[in-house]
Amino acid sequence: MKQKFFSLMLIASLLLFGCAQQKRQTPVYPGVEWTHVESLESIGWSTAKLTKAQAYAQRIGSAAVMVINNGVVVASWGDMAHKYFCHSMRKSLMSALYGIYAADGKIDLSATLQQLGIDDRTSLTEAEMTATVKDLLSARSGVYLEAAGEAASMKAMRPARGSHAPGTFWYYNNWDFNALGTIFDQLSGERNIYTAFDKRIANPIGMEDYDSEELHYSYEPYSRHPYYGFRLSARDAARFGLLFLRNGRWEENQVVPADWVRESTTAHSNISPQSGYGYMWWLGEGEGGFPNVDEGPGSYYASGAGGQNIIVMPARHLVVVHLVDTDAGMSVSEANIGTLLWMILDAAGETDIGDPPFLDQATGTRLTADTLSQAFIGKTLHAWQGGIEITTYHTDHSISVQLEGMNVTQGRWWVEGDNYCHDLGPDYGGRQCFQILQHGNELTLFDLDGYATMTFQY
Repeated sequence: MKQKFFSLMLIASLLLFGCAQQKRQTPVYPGVEWTHVESLESIGWSTAKLTKAQAYAQRIGSAAVMVINNGVVVASWGDMAHKYFCHSMRKSLMSALYGIYAADGKIDLSATLQQLGIDDRTSLTEAEMTATVKDLLSARSGVYLEAAGEAASMKAMRPARGSHAPGTFWYYNNWDFNALGTIFDQLSGERNIYTAFDKRIANPIGMEDYDSEELHYSYEPYSRHPYYGFRLSARDAARFGLLFLRNGRWEENQVVPADWVRESTTAHSNISPQSGYGYMWWLGEGEGGFPNVDEGPGSYYASGAGGQNIIVMPARHLVVVHLVDTDAGMSVSEANIGTLLWMILDAAGETDIGDPPFLDQATGTRLTADTLSQAFIGKTLHAWQGGIEITTYHTDHSISVQLEGMNVTQGRWWVEGDNYCHDLGPDYGGRQCFQILQHGNELTLFDLDGYATMTFQY
């Protein structure tokens, strides 16, 4: 009898343990509002390190930062409710819509521009008309025409018309992205992109601030295809990031097909080592992601000009939102965001995140006025983060910067005391000075406060 009693007790204990394990593993989602962690230390985070990360975010000009760990807020700095201009983050939002409406059978990804009747004010050629919806989603259309909302770098890097057949070459192309908006409006049956996003994504995942009535298309006289700008608050952007972290599922509702989440965040083009582009999502880890940090395997992010980012790190169960008040002319570089991410991951107790991006903890030789010119003059340096970047320092102290083999800007460089300085124009940060550390064939630029910005190789 006693043996039977203990056997029953053991079974009951195992069942209770199993239920407890299941309860702990149940995914957490925000309700009407986000849930905030009560104690950082109780989940393995360091309050002191996170406080330093917050101070750094304020220093670099971040307007809103939100860190989500397993569906719970561990940090939120800045104005969480303000709706910031998304810039190119809009493309990842559109990608999610395409996954939904393709699964509904309303959009055929194999359809060509010819079949869809898509043209522009400058007529497309027969070859360009063979581009498919999938080609546009992966920025491989081969259509190289002026488009609304283009950045200066897009224009500078645009290939010659007819130089690449559809599906054969990756070029970050606003023509592709804008034409996808026209195609969506034509096929979805919705009033516009914004009402579709409200109906199929914003409302199902409980976005608190999104308002489709505030948004509008922007047209240019040289193209039929408008720029569809979005605005999101940090707390709504974090919901979108969590939706993708959870493979498109929100509680009991499969909002975005799981297959689409996987396909759209898989590299369909390799941009540089450890960096790729999916269906309007950027992919990157190690040297191929943000400078100064390794986000971990399988990481991907929505990215917009000025420092707008929704960063999803599945291996670390994290979503980080970083937004900047670009309406006020503010901008934060990818290098600064990478350093901030390193500090956040360090606060989380994560390992394998890369070397500390701080001058006082770095290995190498600090160059001074006597050695700086020799390190730069007449040299061509390469950076593999954020795409292949080649910078050439000419003997007349001019400097030229190339991306993907295309010249994107020129400026001047000089030595000022023990610091290296350059001015690449207002679109690329203007006048900036750095401390330089040399380690082997690498030169790392640290800002004047000792934070790493970018590493170059000879």
